[in-house]
Amino acid sequence: MTEITAALVKELREKSGAGMMDCKKALVENNGDIEASIDWLRAKGISKADKKAGRAAAEGLVAIAGAGHKAVVVELNSETDFVARNDAFQDLVRGIAEVALSTNGTVEAIAAATYPASGKPVADTIKDAIATIGENMTLRRAAKLEVEHGVVATYIHNAAGDGIGKLGVLVALKSEGDKAVLTSIGRQVAMHIAATNPLAIRAEEVDAAVAERERNVFIEQARESGKPDAIIEKMVDGRMRKFFEEVALLSQAFVINPDLTVGAAVQAAEKEAGAKIEVVGMARLLLGEGVEKEETDFAAEVAAVAKG
Repeated sequence: MTEITAALVKELREKSGAGMMDCKKALVENNGDIEASIDWLRAKGISKADKKAGRAAAEGLVAIAGAGHKAVVVELNSETDFVARNDAFQDLVRGIAEVALSTNGTVEAIAAATYPASGKPVADTIKDAIATIGENMTLRRAAKLEVEHGVVATYIHNAAGDGIGKLGVLVALKSEGDKAVLTSIGRQVAMHIAATNPLAIRAEEVDAAVAERERNVFIEQARESGKPDAIIEKMVDGRMRKFFEEVALLSQAFVINPDLTVGAAVQAAEKEAGAKIEVVGMARLLLGEGVEKEETDFAAEVAAVAKG
């Protein structure tokens, strides 16, 4: 059996928001498995973090480059926000995004591509910048969307300058319609995605493992009510329908006009565009998402230094 250490309990507490004793009990019940313990706490109605997102702890910038029918978003991390405000760093991440447009959009392909200003691969250019600026940098993530007919709309939230910021979104719209109209509705949908972080474009595209995990949590919650299995099944089906409405882009209430779903808003734009519009892709990069910044005890550091 897995040893339930204090560190394991602390990790679960930080992820779930539940009390220490509840966390310890959950870990004991689930043999130290963090994810299973989170589900156990949720099923018991104890967890306060049902839809926890990764902590945005890393510094740096997200940059977007677009060319109408295609666009890319890249994330370049730095150790401090101070460096992220440096003009040289900002120019570098913009330049990397431009280079990424001519690649397949993977980190590996971007790192190997030639950076025009240096004549070296992007990876080597980043190493040179590390030596110059004196701080570690990492090209961590990237995404590229492209359509043959239509537009890839973009949006930067918390912009730190032209095309750079803390959160970047791409939305690919397939359509033969007016490009200006497509760009306008696409940007609005991108802003919506920035705000809501949907799991998929359509309900049927939600990852099956995620949906199954959610269903199992709902089943356990419903069983706590003590109702018959037939009633529990109906309760779970109803909760799953609501879950899909909340996490699938096209069924979400449009943040710009909550009286419409995103799907209805896109459909309404078809009349002005003069053609059918289909949302065929999306990408959302939040700076540092999923990366935990190491926490340091400043008082302990000072004490350690004082002791020599």
